[in-house]
Amino acid sequence: MFKLGLIVNPYAGLGGPEGLKGSDTLPDGLRQSVAEEMANSRSLPRAVRCLAALAPVAEQLAVYGFDGAMAEQACREAGLTFTSVGRAEALSSAEDTRRAAQCLLSEQVDIVLFVGGDGTARDIYSAVGQSLPVLGLPAGVKMHSAVYAVNPQAAAAILRALIDGDLVDIGLQEVRDIDEAAFAQGRVRSRHYGELMVPRLGGFLQQVKQGGREVEELVIADIADELMENYDEDCLYIVGPGSTTTGFMEALGLPYTLLGFDLVRGGELLQADANAQQISEVMDHHQGPITVLITAIGGQGHILGRGNQQLTPALIRRIGRDNFQVLASKGKLSGLAGRPLLVDSNDAALDAQWQGFIAVTTGYRDQVMYRVSAGEV
Repeated sequence: MFKLGLIVNPYAGLGGPEGLKGSDTLPDGLRQSVAEEMANSRSLPRAVRCLAALAPVAEQLAVYGFDGAMAEQACREAGLTFTSVGRAEALSSAEDTRRAAQCLLSEQVDIVLFVGGDGTARDIYSAVGQSLPVLGLPAGVKMHSAVYAVNPQAAAAILRALIDGDLVDIGLQEVRDIDEAAFAQGRVRSRHYGELMVPRLGGFLQQVKQGGREVEELVIADIADELMENYDEDCLYIVGPGSTTTGFMEALGLPYTLLGFDLVRGGELLQADANAQQISEVMDHHQGPITVLITAIGGQGHILGRGNQQLTPALIRRIGRDNFQVLASKGKLSGLAGRPLLVDSNDAALDAQWQGFIAVTTGYRDQVMYRVSAGEV
């Protein structure tokens, strides 16, 4: 099942006709009318339009969110399966939005669809940062942020592509809102608050090269450029087997083990061709961040359990899923013909925790979201 988190600001957009700049200062009477009747909301009907477009894949979809107008109401209206993760006060607030986002993060949803404006985007960013992908459905008064689909139908198209297993680009998009200090002085200026991870439908090829086809060697170099741009001297890099990871080692000017794990920190090779015990021992003496670089086996799609058994279930748990970075060309992913990436660590409970969607680095500043399965092919 695709786990969709839903957060609706039921008051988003209502401040426009009132000449207000957001929904936080709406009169209680107007807020109460939304609690009593969906038709009095701008955002709830837009949420229903988006969710109803997902009806053809309803059997593959479960929606999670707060009871009432913050998620349940729109989901029930669209006829989709709903799972409650909490509830807000009768008249929800920005704090309820932040709390809902944190609950959905704990629920490990695949993506959060939020319906609102810039204030809602700010609340979600402050609650979860870049910990999970989000997609905005525009409904607010202020729409300065770059995290929104253009309309409910576009949002549904992106979600449908994810559910169908298509390649969907994902990248950082700005969260912006009116600078309140400048506005108080009569100047309308947006202020940058951060970035959210946002999926977007894009071209299949990252760049046009040699007749429009990906060239594997150039893609490996592009991936290495991306890794080097974000290189952290204090990070322990556990570099897995495969030709895709070799570009990183070559960029560092280090020898590498094509079919093994190399441990790197501060530009130095700490251990070549490391086994599970050696990886564990180096981790014992390391206090900083850890990043594991792995790639998918071409044609099969395994990212764990094939050719990298040095990563035992105990090590994988210790490192944590969020510290793994999957590298693959879009050509390699397209060769899977829509089949998921696979995990087979020999620990069924651990494999189940990896299911869902994961960001795959496919080039320089280029990522896609791709499905991970514990056994489905």
